[in-house]
Amino acid sequence: MFNDPENLNPINYQNSSALQIINLLFQSLLTVDLEDNGLKPLLAEELPVIEQGDTTTLFNYKIREEAEWADGSPVTATDVAFTLKVMMAPLVNNEQIKSQIEFVRDFIHDKTDPKRFTLVCRSFSPEMELLTGDFFILPEYLFDPDRLLKHFSIQELVEAAPELENNKNLIAFAGQFNNVKFARDKDVLKGSAGYELENWTTGQYVVLKRKENWWGAHAAAATTYLTAFPEQINFQIIPDNTTALLALKNKQLDVLSNIPAADFDLLKKDAAFTQDYALAAPDSYEFNYVALNTRHPKLNNRYTRLALAHLLDVESLIKVTLTNYGTRTVGPVPPAAEPFYNAGLTPYPYSQAKAENLLKEGGWRHEDNGWYKTVEGKKERLTLEVNYRAGNTVFENSSLIFQQHAAKLDIPVVVQALESSLSKQKSQNHEFEMTFRSLSGNPFIFNFKPFFHTSFSAQGGSNITGFGTPETDALLDAINAAQTEREKARLLKELQRILHEEAAIIPLYYLKERIAVHKRFANTKISGLKPNYDVSAFTLKD
Repeated sequence: MFNDPENLNPINYQNSSALQIINLLFQSLLTVDLEDNGLKPLLAEELPVIEQGDTTTLFNYKIREEAEWADGSPVTATDVAFTLKVMMAPLVNNEQIKSQIEFVRDFIHDKTDPKRFTLVCRSFSPEMELLTGDFFILPEYLFDPDRLLKHFSIQELVEAAPELENNKNLIAFAGQFNNVKFARDKDVLKGSAGYELENWTTGQYVVLKRKENWWGAHAAAATTYLTAFPEQINFQIIPDNTTALLALKNKQLDVLSNIPAADFDLLKKDAAFTQDYALAAPDSYEFNYVALNTRHPKLNNRYTRLALAHLLDVESLIKVTLTNYGTRTVGPVPPAAEPFYNAGLTPYPYSQAKAENLLKEGGWRHEDNGWYKTVEGKKERLTLEVNYRAGNTVFENSSLIFQQHAAKLDIPVVVQALESSLSKQKSQNHEFEMTFRSLSGNPFIFNFKPFFHTSFSAQGGSNITGFGTPETDALLDAINAAQTEREKARLLKELQRILHEEAAIIPLYYLKERIAVHKRFANTKISGLKPNYDVSAFTLKD
């Protein structure tokens, strides 16, 4: 792994490293099998039975009879209800996940079977089938031993959450849940999946150990994706690409993903290496882009932002930094998702002349040593600070190339590498001007509300650019509520058009993943979906 997981809380984890590990500790009702990228039941016995009404949709689930927690107690509907309460409760650090289940209005326990339940949902959209089952189920006995949420109903939290912010039980629960104990303690982070946290040394390694007598090993169905084959899984945290690659070549790693493109091409030509390792480059759903802080006085004008977009030579970036392992895009919808991608838009072409004209339209005037404009009553020079996550050589080189292009137009750019947690902190605190970032997605859900809706733009929120208007807020809500793929496609194309015109983000490309896996393993399930392989399914070849 290139960065430390930082937080293994299944509700408020922050990065993809954490997600990969949590997937081995906890389970959701449904899962995507990387064998065929198909939606399958996981904790659920089968996909939900859907009853669609005029204004309400019912999703009926049953949890597998075999499913149990680490202490041997059964996973029940009460645990699912508890998890939803945590996701909805005020004061809990759950901002990003809360929007995922905002359509859930109530929860009905089956009176005859503790493993059956019904989710009562507002309206209907095709994505709801996945969304109703795509969150990690928490064991109530470990995450709320004092039963502080027991007497609150889902409906109560949905309808009256703002008024409950002063409730002493909710305050007490949030205080406990937001504590570091629920982010790191291996005695608490015990789910229904096949592994337990054995050891975590920050910045060095994470060790997972297979449970003895795990229930999934005895489950009669779905044995192809309900797996926990390796007895132990060791994740080494190596932030530096060069060091990680050296460890791979020295056979100190069995798996390495996100291999730098140039190195990946060299490995393909290395006969000694390919004798022991298989290489794969599936199309991924990882979107690389540049985020601009529209709150900043220098960047609150769209013409200025568009000018910067035309100074990013994306075609060259793909060629130079990725040796063509990338696909250009006009926005955060992958071109491979053809029904939803706005092919009528043209990616910003690299053009110094276009950038210069746009700067003038934005009120900047070129003088002997740069561009100037009166900003909040003061004459300001157009300069930029660009940051990226330390250790990411693609973003480092991209930043330097942008710096060179900007210099040709007399725009000084300071490039800064930031440690992962500091980069996140500065972004969420709005203490940045321009930053290179990536966003992992999937082909099933296009919920961009956490990234562009104004309700997420406060300090600490996930809308770091500050972009948003009443029009785009309504559009984001409508996308999530769309009842047909045709309607969702129309709305998503409109969102892409607005984002393209406003340039609060500058789309770069979708990556092709680059993975090496030792050839002694079978059943690796290489996929374009994160984490791009299913380590729980690995078996040794005969």
